[in-house]
Amino acid sequence: MPKKVLILNGSPKGENSSTLKATKAFVEGIIEGDSSYEAEYVWINDLNIKPCLGCLSCWGRTPGECVIKNDDASVMLKKIKECDIFIESYPLYFFGMPGTMKLFTDRMMPFMSTYEGQQAPLDGQSFHGIRFDMTDKKFVIISSCAYTEATNVFDSLLTQYDAICGKGNYTAILCPQLKTLIELKTGSREERFLNKFKQAGASFAKNGILTD
Repeated sequence: MPKKVLILNGSPKGENSSTLKATKAFVEGIIEGDSSYEAEYVWINDLNIKPCLGCLSCWGRTPGECVIKNDDASVMLKKIKECDIFIESYPLYFFGMPGTMKLFTDRMMPFMSTYEGQQAPLDGQSFHGIRFDMTDKKFVIISSCAYTEATNVFDSLLTQYDAICGKGNYTAILCPQLKTLIELKTGSREERFLNKFKQAGASFAKNGILTD
């Protein structure tokens, strides 16, 4: 049975996303590194995702299930549970994820165990705990920005993921000035640049982590 890489393209620019170019190269590397993987791409802008109601039913009346049934969120949550590697690909907008991605992230709350007043956890643990067994699943964030460095710029985004997933339980590939770098490199230069992402993907497929 093939293993699944699920890629959620969260860029408002869709197919024209510079971040997606890097992500596609990374995914090509995964498949080259382990041919048992197959990839499925989903465009966030093609989905009908309604805002979280804040009713917290997924923590109480219907544990692990959202009460909203007439949109695409439940389909996406099922895909995430069934995949082996889940990749979110998007640019950094105003020091956070694009609005459509935040909308969907809020709808991932059914994955979290009920909050019962627990204190902030130690590194490596999510604040709530994950309701479903995600032991063998890999989560990758590929995000780019126009700034010249990743230091400080991505801090608020990573703090959110640390609380949700637990520090060290996801892989972040942060790409400062990615759009500029891709636009400056044409032909063989662009190919060599994107090949670095492909090499990273192949390494990730074999080792489950990024290596130098």
